[in-house]
Amino acid sequence: MKVINKMLLLAILVLSAGVQAATFNPEKRFDLLLQQDNEQSKYGEDSVTCVINISLYREFYKQWKASEQSSQSIEEVFKPWRWVFNNCPLSSENIYVDGVNIYQYRIENEKDKAKKEKYIDTLMMIYDQRIKYFPDHYKTGQPQVGSILGRKGIDLYINAPDRYEETYNTLKKSVELDGNAADGSVLIYYFRSVIKMAKKSEIDSTAIVDVYDKAIDILDYNIKGLEAAGDTRWAEIYKNFKGNIDATFEPFATCEDLVKLFSKKYKSNPDDINLLRKITAMLDKRDCTSDPLYLNASIRLHELEPSPESAYNIGRLMIKDQNYSKAIPYLEQATTSDDKERAHNAYKLLAEVQRANKNYPRSRQMALKALELDPTDGAPYITIGDLYAASAKQCGDNEFTSRVAYWAAIDKYEQAKRVDPSVAETANKRIADYRVYFPALETIFFYDYKEGDPYTIECWFTETTTIRAAK
Repeated sequence: MKVINKMLLLAILVLSAGVQAATFNPEKRFDLLLQQDNEQSKYGEDSVTCVINISLYREFYKQWKASEQSSQSIEEVFKPWRWVFNNCPLSSENIYVDGVNIYQYRIENEKDKAKKEKYIDTLMMIYDQRIKYFPDHYKTGQPQVGSILGRKGIDLYINAPDRYEETYNTLKKSVELDGNAADGSVLIYYFRSVIKMAKKSEIDSTAIVDVYDKAIDILDYNIKGLEAAGDTRWAEIYKNFKGNIDATFEPFATCEDLVKLFSKKYKSNPDDINLLRKITAMLDKRDCTSDPLYLNASIRLHELEPSPESAYNIGRLMIKDQNYSKAIPYLEQATTSDDKERAHNAYKLLAEVQRANKNYPRSRQMALKALELDPTDGAPYITIGDLYAASAKQCGDNEFTSRVAYWAAIDKYEQAKRVDPSVAETANKRIADYRVYFPALETIFFYDYKEGDPYTIECWFTETTTIRAAK
């Protein structure tokens, strides 16, 4: 009774404060009337009772929390809270935050199935009413409907697993509203609800791939942003979210399953650019590029939406299938990429393709173009060295001149090591393999040359090197 009397006194003081202010400030009476209208809207028709019940439920709620949520005090919280929820829903957003905790407790501790289902319905109604009266965050003023729907969907998934369709629709709407701001836990439960829907044949199984792709993109976006901001703690949390979704997706991630999912759609909509992007991105992400579907979709996407990037991917695939001649025009397009690294790699691949086609001058030209873009990459030097070594016998007609190209080859291998230590092992092996083909010391003397002197090779290439004898 003492608590109630205190609350009643508080309500009277709060509601009379405005009247006293108007008495001492007559010029502000009109503003006060507007304020009182707003207060009446906020606290309902019976504002005194509303304030009393808010104070009562908040006091009992604190005691309940302090008692580690004992069942004995929950009813004391519930009665005034329910009155506020029903009669002055605009009075405070805490009604809904606290209401969720109250009903979560009742759901967890209720044994009767029918009552439990009613409590779950009420929990969902609490979320709906919060959206209705507080669609924007009280501090930031930013929309929060997506966030509230996310929490609602997670609670429904956990408490009512059989209501998976409702969960799916709720979480789908949440992610659509929040986009890249979607919470990681919401994405996890959204993806799980999609799998349930697919297993029950409520939606097409390709939705699993679609939602996985969307969820991973959102998580990657956030991880990148958090890392850029130096927030390593939350970056790790989001990486854990991503790992959770990856693990859940794993049973559906085999190349066979993905190809099966996408092949039917591709056949019916071969000109759907969004579908083609999804097919190529997903198969590439899951390393399923060996299936013809990937190449076919890539070629069609490039025809509809040509770009250096898509040309590069097609060129790589054709090299893998040893279709060197067909790869060349695509890789040439790829060299126009604004991405310096992509263009550099395209030139390297062109060098390898032309070498395979025995077009050594063109191969060397492409390798030199790659070096112009990245002089620190040793691989093009390895390629040029291989070209020289492969054509050594073509560069001379005697025991001396048919071996001089090996000097130039080893010069390139040595240069590769100097600019790029990562290729040292490859370069050293080439040096050991080809050094034995140097001319013998006797041969050098026979043709009137001296070891250590400079020598200019005139072949399909021109290089000045140093005379060395086999050892």
